[in-house]
Amino acid sequence: MSAADAKAQIVAQAKALGFDAVGVAPVSLSDRDKQAFADFLDAGAHGDMGWMAETADRRVEPAALWPDAASVITVGVNYGPGEDPLALLDRPDRAGFSVYAGNADYHDLVKKRLKRLARWIVETFGGSDAVGVKVFVDTAPVLEKAVAARSSVGWQGKHTNLVSESFGSWLFLGEVFTTLTLEPDAPHADRCGSCAACHDICPTDAFPAPYRLDARRCISYLTIEHKGPIPHEFRAAIGNRVYGCDDCLAVCPWNKFAQRTKEHAFLPRPELNGRRLADYLDLDEAGFRELFRGSPIKRIGRARFLRNILIGVGNSGEASSVPRVANLLDDPAPIVRGAAVWALSRLLDPAAFKRLANDCARREIDPEVRAEWDAARAQ
Repeated sequence: MSAADAKAQIVAQAKALGFDAVGVAPVSLSDRDKQAFADFLDAGAHGDMGWMAETADRRVEPAALWPDAASVITVGVNYGPGEDPLALLDRPDRAGFSVYAGNADYHDLVKKRLKRLARWIVETFGGSDAVGVKVFVDTAPVLEKAVAARSSVGWQGKHTNLVSESFGSWLFLGEVFTTLTLEPDAPHADRCGSCAACHDICPTDAFPAPYRLDARRCISYLTIEHKGPIPHEFRAAIGNRVYGCDDCLAVCPWNKFAQRTKEHAFLPRPELNGRRLADYLDLDEAGFRELFRGSPIKRIGRARFLRNILIGVGNSGEASSVPRVANLLDDPAPIVRGAAVWALSRLLDPAAFKRLANDCARREIDPEVRAEWDAARAQ
């Protein structure tokens, strides 16, 4: 069988298994991609994500992950939303979740499907010579967007995310590294043109230049990856976004070709869709784990989640939430207590906040939470 026939069969099988986009990339990155990643790290734009620097050598050289690999099969699964992700931003009392986090954790579904594809490749093309395969989804040190952009799946837009002509901004990515030698696709042309909509809409100015992201200013990073208190300068801009941000994705003009996902597991869970921010304030540890079982949200833990909820509540202007926020001034987690202080400083009139501060601040022993009280009283 020719390499071209093998590639055609693999693409067909991948689509039969439910992958919406399939391509083949070389086991290498372009010099431009390598330099862009090096510049990203040198600028410290990765913030708390130290693992990026720790695994930099493998990220810029995919072959270093597995020297025997000859080709990378890149796949995408459509998770396109059925509704405008930006619509909820006009309802400041409601919790906004990134589209990808509205239901099941995509890692599980994509990895299982990749393993089925990998098994089929081994069974079909093994013959007398063993065919090697390894599968990766997000958590491995692979620059997935750059790899996918080396195939026909899409291109990296000015927001640094992958854009597809057929699915817009809504593709989960995965890879099968294989010892099979397959003809790589021609890299997809960049079709952003003069458009800068993704940069113009960013609430925190996280893009210092086209095709460059400063994660330290990105709401997705701040609400998911960042472990400490969210810097004051970004809190108001976060609005009601409590897990991730889709603004730069949702505004992309290529989404006019996007399609609603066919995967039921990626459709938003009714119990989370448009739920009031205040309804999350009473979550204890057990309640948090139960509510977000099987969800990617679970990985940030209750304390960081409530930190985000309290930022949203502080931005909502809902004074009726004050008693429930005040209860969190005694929460075991300092990061929750600190966010509660900020939320109350936004919801209470200055005189009422001052009386509360006089009563509560002196009890606080954590230096970061005390700093929150001091900053709030100085406003």
